[in-house]
Amino acid sequence: VVGMSTIPEVIAANHAGLRVLGISVVTDECFPDALKPAKIEEIIETAGKAEPKLTYIMKTVIERL
Repeated sequence: VVGMSTIPEVIAANHAGLRVLGISVVTDECFPDALKPAKIEEIIETAGKAEPKLTYIMKTVIERL
């Protein structure tokens, strides 16, 4: 799994004294032996499929704070 920007954001939040919870969705496969160009339509579709579960997770976490 290759992250796009989580680490810099976590470092900045930590520097500001903020607590962090990282949640990610893998939207694109990147196998070294089978590289292919990413298709934005497929990435958006995959992210959309994850949205209901992410919404549930976020609501549950926020309610428990």
